[in-house]
Amino acid sequence: MVLDIDNIRELVVNFAMVYGLRLLVAIVILVIGAWAVKRLNRLLQNMMLHKGVDESLRPFLGSIINVALWVLLIVLVVAQLGIEMTSFIAVLGSAGLAIGLALQGSLSNFAGGVLILTIKPFRVGDFIEAQGQAGTVHIINIFNTVIKTGNNQVIYMPNGPLASSVVINYSVEPTRRMELNLVISPENDLEAVKELLQQLVDADPRILDDPAPVIAVTAFTEYSLTISMRLWAKKEEFWPLNWEMNERVKMAFEKNGVKAPAPIQKREVVAVQPGAKP
Repeated sequence: MVLDIDNIRELVVNFAMVYGLRLLVAIVILVIGAWAVKRLNRLLQNMMLHKGVDESLRPFLGSIINVALWVLLIVLVVAQLGIEMTSFIAVLGSAGLAIGLALQGSLSNFAGGVLILTIKPFRVGDFIEAQGQAGTVHIINIFNTVIKTGNNQVIYMPNGPLASSVVINYSVEPTRRMELNLVISPENDLEAVKELLQQLVDADPRILDDPAPVIAVTAFTEYSLTISMRLWAKKEEFWPLNWEMNERVKMAFEKNGVKAPAPIQKREVVAVQPGAKP
């Protein structure tokens, strides 16, 4: 079989003219699009900076926007090359589904990180309690949150469960209330004990006047009397004040002879004979 060189040459020229032009246009779109994506990313970063978007949220949003712009650019380039978009989108969808199933747990943590960075139930430096752990927030990553406990242990908490659990944030409000429950004997002079406690409160300037301190009887029985001290302080002074007040109350009670409750004696059990009257 003799090859028709002229026909082959004509086919090559026609293919080059049609698809070569498309390829050239696609390359131009890719180059200009890459420049535009870079400029748009820089513009969006500046906009988020001026709008006061949280520093931990800006890189994440920038990454999401960058990926979205590149996907759009690739779709435009593929369309210019004449590739059937239906098939291309189907392939992307199948790949996305497979990746999603393989990374189901990671995607849950990813979604949790988005919620935490968007809603901001806590920030870096806040002292929180969640998932049975308590500590100071050190880093908020997109997949996990790192906290440091009081004894300097580092805990990595997955954002998925963390975003859907109850979180106690001790650092949101500027003040905190402490409650000391003091159990004494009912034999003590109640007014004298309350006056003694009030003197301890008045002597410490860290205890706030507003809300006003409360010293009140909150429970009593035949053998004991419970006096509660509810005191407000600035959050950074809460623990030092709490520890010192416990020590001061202990020493004041010992110095002024405030009695503790007597141990409850076990009642004697009397055996009752059958048929006898108790």
